[in-house]
Amino acid sequence: MINIEDTPIIAAARHSDDFLEAVKSPCEIIFWLSPNIMTIKSDLLKAKKLSPSEKKIFVHIDMADGIGKDTAGLEFLRALGVDGIISTRGSLIKSARELGLMTVQRFFILDSHSIETAFDSIKSAKPDMIEIMPGLMTRQITYFTEKCDIPVIAGGLIETKDDVIAALSAGASAISTSKSELWGL
Repeated sequence: MINIEDTPIIAAARHSDDFLEAVKSPCEIIFWLSPNIMTIKSDLLKAKKLSPSEKKIFVHIDMADGIGKDTAGLEFLRALGVDGIISTRGSLIKSARELGLMTVQRFFILDSHSIETAFDSIKSAKPDMIEIMPGLMTRQITYFTEKCDIPVIAGGLIETKDDVIAALSAGASAISTSKSELWGL
């Protein structure tokens, strides 16, 4: 397991070019949001050459093009050397944990019902970390950090240094952002 408090900025990369830029960044954790089955292996090999230190790479399996959203897809990612997955689906989180992958369960907080649903899912799936979106909802971040004994990541709409500070001050262990200018904070 990683201690995300030691590396509170997580680079979120959408495409291959973004991913390779994230690998070059000081961020130790990378959320790869939409890899493609046709290029993921070569991109991971390039990443190993670009970065002398080991980056922790999490693939958002729900958005990965061509990779099954099932145990076979999880096994494929594990065989490629991916460290973990991101998913909104509790069943995938459970299966990934059984395969020894680290897990981030992502929740979109829209109303009070989505908060209740999130807590039910956390109890059932038992992810290693959770990501609350949008990350600017500092009151909800504080609520989750007070009620959960797992790291909370604030993600989505984190676009400025002030946003980073606000989310971390609210209790988030880390933030994820696709804004490359924030990766070096």
